[in-house]
Amino acid sequence: MFLGEFEQMVLLSIVQLGDDAYGVKIREEIEARTGRDVARGALYTTLDRIEAKGLVTSVTGDSTAERGGRPRRYFAVSPVGMAALRASRKALLNLWTGIEEALSEQS
Repeated sequence: MFLGEFEQMVLLSIVQLGDDAYGVKIREEIEARTGRDVARGALYTTLDRIEAKGLVTSVTGDSTAERGGRPRRYFAVSPVGMAALRASRKALLNLWTGIEEALSEQS
């Protein structure tokens, strides 16, 4: 299974955040580490898609007064998701091997 760039960012952010991986925090993590603005709709669409693929699991937390009684949805990368990340990393590293010289020549 190949992962898209944004799917990889979302999965990696969830791994980085651990038990604190919910929508707002995932979005903040991606934005802080990449400098890329993340639309809420794009994030939640991706979370739903990767959950349907079995790459992540989610649980609903307790309702809180600060959120108007709405619970948070916490995410964790599944074993299938971790395998997909490993495979994606390996493929990209293989593609990057030997390209440094070509990149420096383009400057």
